[in-house]
This record gives sequence, C-alpha cells and structure tokens, in this order.
Amino acid sequence: MKAQEVIIGSGGGCGQVTLNRPKAINALNIGMCRTIIAALQSWEFDPEIAAIIIDHSDGRGFCAGGDLRALYENIRIGGNEVLDFFRTEYRLDHLLFTLAKPSVCFMDGIVMGGGAGIAMPCRYRVATESTVFAMPETGIGFFPDVGAGWFLSRLPDRIGQWLALTGAKLDGADCLRLGLATHFLPRSELASVKARIQKAPDELEVILSDASVSPPPARIDMFHTDIDRLFAADRIEDIFAVLNADPSPWAGEQLAAIRKKSPRSCKVALRALAEGRMLTQFSEIMQLEYRVSSRLARKPDFSEGVRAFVIDKDDRPKWLPPRFEDVSDDEIDAIFAPLPENGEWTPLKRE
Repeated sequence: MKAQEVIIGSGGGCGQVTLNRPKAINALNIGMCRTIIAALQSWEFDPEIAAIIIDHSDGRGFCAGGDLRALYENIRIGGNEVLDFFRTEYRLDHLLFTLAKPSVCFMDGIVMGGGAGIAMPCRYRVATESTVFAMPETGIGFFPDVGAGWFLSRLPDRIGQWLALTGAKLDGADCLRLGLATHFLPRSELASVKARIQKAPDELEVILSDASVSPPPARIDMFHTDIDRLFAADRIEDIFAVLNADPSPWAGEQLAAIRKKSPRSCKVALRALAEGRMLTQFSEIMQLEYRVSSRLARKPDFSEGVRAFVIDKDDRPKWLPPRFEDVSDDEIDAIFAPLPENGEWTPLKRE
C-alpha cells in the first residue's frame, strides 16, 4: 500500500502537516499541494485550532523542491500539468503567507526551492544545525520562484542576488542571521518542542523562544562585504565585469559558479528580484512569478537542466542560447509581460 505523501493531523488545538515522501526528499507534486491547501483551509477559521505545525517525517530534509521528474515528463509529452502545478503551488504559498492562524515550519535538513516556498511564508521558521537552505533554480534553467521575489529581494543588501545567481547554500546559523529563520533549535530537541506546542498551541511563541539556543557563528558574515561589493549591479554583464576585475579566489569561485548557470535564467532572476523589491503585496509577487514560470517552463533550458542534473545526471547541460550576451532585453521583457486576462494567476477564494 502506498504511503500517504502528506500526513494531516490535528488535536489539542493544533493542526499538523507532515511531508512524508522521504525517498524524494519530500519533493512536491500537485496532489501534495492540494492536500495541504485543503487542510489549511479547514483549519483557518476553525476556533478549535490555535496554531499549525509544518514539518517532515524521517529523511534527509524538509523539502528539496518541486517534483522535477514529473514536470519533465509532462513537458516532454506536451501536457499542461506543469502550469497547473505552478498555479496550485503558488496558491499554497500565498495561502500560507496570508493565513490567519500562526504557523511554524521546522526547517530541518534540506530546504530548497518549493520547500522554501512553504517555509518562508510561515510566521515562525525554525532552523537547526542540519539546515541546508538554497535556491538553486538558475542551475536547471529556471529561476528562484515560490515567493523568492519577496523573501530574497528583502534580504540584507545584495545577498539575495548572490543566492539567486550562484545557488549558494546557507546553514542554519546563516538563516537565523539573515532572518530566513526566526529561531535556532538543536535537532535533538525538535520532537519535544513539537510535543509541547501540541499540548499548548496558544503558547507557541513562548515555547520556541524558551527552547532556542545560540547558533554557531554565521559563515555569511565572512563574505557579506564582498557580496555587497561584487553583486551591487542589477545587470549580469556589470556583475561579470566586477568579478573579472577582482583577483581574489572567492570572486573567481563565484564567477565560475555563475558561468555554469543558464544565461537566460540568470538574467530573469536578477530582473525578478529587482521588480520584487518594488512590489508591496505578496499576491503581486505570485502573479509576476507565474507569468515568468509559465514561459520559462516552455523554454528549452528548463527541460535540458532537469535532464542534465536530475534525469541523466551527466551535469553537462547545453544551454540555448549558450552565451549571456545572446539573451536580449526584448526576450526578457517578453517573459515578464502580462498574460491574457484569463491566463493570469489568481489567489484562492477565501471564506
């Protein structure tokens, strides 16, 4: 019998969503998103539910993102399920962001892509010594979505741009330092903390604060100044110029990392963060990102990136176009243009 991919539970005034697809590092599919949406909607106005816990069962991490294999296969047969997935996933992210009830996400282990899309809208976000946070989408011909236009663009200084372009990984201490996490707990204490919340959900914030510990020094502090200096521009060509002129080994590593990414995706990522900084509503971010994702999903780089890193695992994508200078401003403008009115993303209808 197939195990439930999402376990929904409630009791003692607390609702709980547990991702339960450990062999796939809880990669999200449309069914999982719909299940979580239904649970959240049933709890939002239930007076018996005071708080919501979001976590994962055993495995390497909270969530590694969307189910890329499934999306790849659907694109290959010319299906539209990829658009249905993005529409539904973004509605879930928006629902979490606007949820009336306090929610806490336990960001233990891997938290990437769509996993960040679930975690970041939660009011409380718990990191551990095992947390590995990243938005690696430019490496598969896509762009940091699921609300990254909101949470990456609002990180201190130019750290969001650096993360988007390089796909760099952060640990739990980094996440707390940057505000991506609100609390840092030892992994060994998670079970007992969840049990306390389930018994007293009204005391959620106090329980988290009491259990929190000081993390190790944040590694991001070592590079923060360099990131601000080297990634100050909103044009990839200008960033390349600065990186090329810098003799430090670290700058060379960043340049080499970006050179491996999809040129189109890098330009889209910078544009998405620049526009995201200007928007004041999370729903506007979701609409913008759906416009972009619906178009990038049909570009050859997305399928090629998934093929190279997920399907064949040869790590040798052939980007089209292969050079950054061959991606025109007109093409980027077209990717961000409004969709026909009946094709635009809309949030869920709420009671």
